[in-house]
Amino acid sequence: MANRQLRVAAYAVCIQNDNILLARWVGPDGKQWTMPGGGIRHGEDPYDAAIREVEEETGYTVEIDQLLGIDSVHHRYARRRGRDTDFHGLRVIYTAHITGGQLRHETNGSTDQAAWIPLDRVAELPRVPLVDIALSLHRTRPAQGRVQTTA
Repeated sequence: MANRQLRVAAYAVCIQNDNILLARWVGPDGKQWTMPGGGIRHGEDPYDAAIREVEEETGYTVEIDQLLGIDSVHHRYARRRGRDTDFHGLRVIYTAHITGGQLRHETNGSTDQAAWIPLDRVAELPRVPLVDIALSLHRTRPAQGRVQTTA
């Protein structure tokens, strides 16, 4: 039987002057750009988690503008010692705008760099799929709050 893991996280899409704020995640497959955000602590509201995570990863304080949607990802992967993990991730995605702070990199965290990236350069970056999902939600603003996939 696979080990079940549920991870609920909150992220913010911050776009300013045709640039998007991204953080570079240091994961098992190397460094990839992602949305600023991360895991929600027990008892923490997703709204507050997104604000906290943006500050931790980028140095900026933000104000949440709107809920864009919720993305659900489900997959299995092999773990050490031969036990599989059945992973389910729920990602709450908001739009936000900068209200203070200064751009800086996270220390002792899951990211090592934060940067404003021109929107027309995002496709060139090594990035996690969440970046494309968040940009699609931002662009289309679907009433049901999820990116339509073709099955």
